[in-house]
Amino acid sequence: MYRYDEFDRQFVTERVEEFRDQVARRLSGELTEDEFKPLRLMNGLYLQLHAYMLRIAIPYGTLTPRQLRRLADIGRRYDRGYGHFTTRQNLQFHWINLKDVPDVLSALAEVEMHAIQTSGNCIRNVSADHFAGAAADEVADPRVYAEILRQWSSLHPEFTYLPRKFKIAVSAAPDDRAAIQIHDIGLEVKRNDAGEIGFGVYVGGGLGRSPFIAKKLRDFLPEAELLSYCEAILRVYNLFGRRDNKYKARVKILLHEAGTEEISRQVEAEYDAIRAQGRLTLPQAEIDRIRAYFAPPKLDDLAPQSTRLDEAASSDQGLRHFVERNLVPHKVPGYGIVTISLKAIGAVPGDVTSDQMEAIADIAERYSANELRVSHEQNLVLPHVKLDDLPEVFALLQKVGLATPNAGLISDIIACPGLDYCSLANARSIPLAQRIAERFGDHERQTLIGDLKVKISGCINACGHHHVGHIGILGVDRKGEEFYQITLGGSGDQHASLGEIVGKGFSSAEVVDAIETIVETYLTRRENADETFLACFRRIGETPFQEALYADAK
Repeated sequence: MYRYDEFDRQFVTERVEEFRDQVARRLSGELTEDEFKPLRLMNGLYLQLHAYMLRIAIPYGTLTPRQLRRLADIGRRYDRGYGHFTTRQNLQFHWINLKDVPDVLSALAEVEMHAIQTSGNCIRNVSADHFAGAAADEVADPRVYAEILRQWSSLHPEFTYLPRKFKIAVSAAPDDRAAIQIHDIGLEVKRNDAGEIGFGVYVGGGLGRSPFIAKKLRDFLPEAELLSYCEAILRVYNLFGRRDNKYKARVKILLHEAGTEEISRQVEAEYDAIRAQGRLTLPQAEIDRIRAYFAPPKLDDLAPQSTRLDEAASSDQGLRHFVERNLVPHKVPGYGIVTISLKAIGAVPGDVTSDQMEAIADIAERYSANELRVSHEQNLVLPHVKLDDLPEVFALLQKVGLATPNAGLISDIIACPGLDYCSLANARSIPLAQRIAERFGDHERQTLIGDLKVKISGCINACGHHHVGHIGILGVDRKGEEFYQITLGGSGDQHASLGEIVGKGFSSAEVVDAIETIVETYLTRRENADETFLACFRRIGETPFQEALYADAK
């Protein structure tokens, strides 16, 4: 994976010392909170309901065990012994003391991490497929292009003060695991008929109070033109994006108001002007240099099937369930990609303790070629595990409460921190996620239901991606009481769609029963056991679910 060069190290170190001085001036009273706010946000520091929150970038979701151990140490020394993984492949500490932040940032810099551009109206952390570099179905490793974009966008002087925050995601497989169509720019790495690498380019996706699925501006952009075209998009947005109203400032609104055809015309004109200068065309040597950082680890030649794993799973029901749900094929025979669910029944989605982080780091170091991934679904991934080693990996995960076999099932819930932490939230997300998981916690019942993505947001900002949940739940405030609005039929994959609001909201006391009703309606209406919830909804529509949910009202 990418290693800091001399410039990276010097820059991040100088940035830490600059912020150390700014923190000292805030603590002394020399800076007011209003004066300090833009400075702290540039370093990923938020002021939430109860304490400061520090958001740490994990570029394209790739971590080393050394870095995870450092995060564990920070959690233990400076927080309350845990961290929270987000839907942006970041990690957040929610109980940071302001006086400690410079020391935390310094500790991060020692392991090539930082919190720069995890906030503010800039290009945020570039995310990617969490199975990158290992997936059997990928065209190429998308992290190569995510790293090129990271280097280009880090403190880009032209795009440091955009109309609003800007998010980019990269996927390189037919199955979109990076949700590229709900990003400001989504890039699909692909090959044309000649076998050349390029990109499908999507623009204008995003959730929040005005959700939109992105529009495709280019079906195939040549590999060398990646930065030229992205810069053209950013320039058009920077010039014409609204700055009079932050709720209408995202590029999705510009695309909606001006029209896809007009924005495409302007982007192509700007792209032609940039190409004429020739300064942003990627040299093949530079692409190869970055690609070398992501060379796959040296893996053994193994049989595609593991007799050892098969025998162990036949006598261990827990391992068998884990293999069925949390293991997917690797591009190299004899290996698998393992999802570590951070969604134990009753747990807080995305939370992991410092002790658990250290255990995961040990497992990754010994059994996963020294590599880890963070998914936008708030789970962790061991990308290179021998099938023969899976029984040991499962046993070690069991010891620290991380062997829940529910990847993709109804209890694998995405949830934002909600009103327990966030000053913007209207309702609690975490307790609701816990209650739903407990209601459906029985593994046999979850398996009967099958693939079903539940996503919960505590406010309209949609950090829990509720708009693209198969079942989406939005917390709202109604005269001081928490209510929950339900949407159905959303999806963040290659067939992206926004969920449809089924009707009036439900109180906190009613909402889990409402989810039960939705699930039971699906089970009675599906054609067969192979028809997923999403497929069933798209076939029969929302009416049967509305009738079941509001039968008493009628």
